[in-house]
Amino acid sequence: MYEIALPKIDVSIRKEGGKVYIFDIIRKKYVVLTPEEWVRQHMIHYLIESLHYPKSLFRVEGSLTFNKLQKRSDILIYDRAGLPWMLIECKAPTIKLSQKTFNQVAVYNMTIGAQYLVVSNGRVHFCSKASQDGTEAVHLSDFPAFG
Repeated sequence: MYEIALPKIDVSIRKEGGKVYIFDIIRKKYVVLTPEEWVRQHMIHYLIESLHYPKSLFRVEGSLTFNKLQKRSDILIYDRAGLPWMLIECKAPTIKLSQKTFNQVAVYNMTIGAQYLVVSNGRVHFCSKASQDGTEAVHLSDFPAFG
């Protein structure tokens, strides 16, 4: 579908009613395959298969409320204590990542309180350790090990 900078994945895709669907291993159902979903599924598989993040601690497209507005987080990974550990915002490969994009995930994190924030369009990934005391987030060169 789109060339992205994540490993190829073995995934089930089907066509139905003129639409293409991809199987989400977290939600355990087929979802409409959009460019953003393509990135989200590759990110999920990469984190589970390559970095060995525990599949059971993922939540995909979970709802959250910020300033009385209903929003959806793309991927939220919890730590073993059940606390938010990493919040990931996925964009379509054609979307250029900017400070505005990172601000979106930072705003969501005001409600969630994850330790790490990630923004990816499948081609470029930015990972940061979130600020815990109001200081600026610390940008990381790679994804942290899950532990």
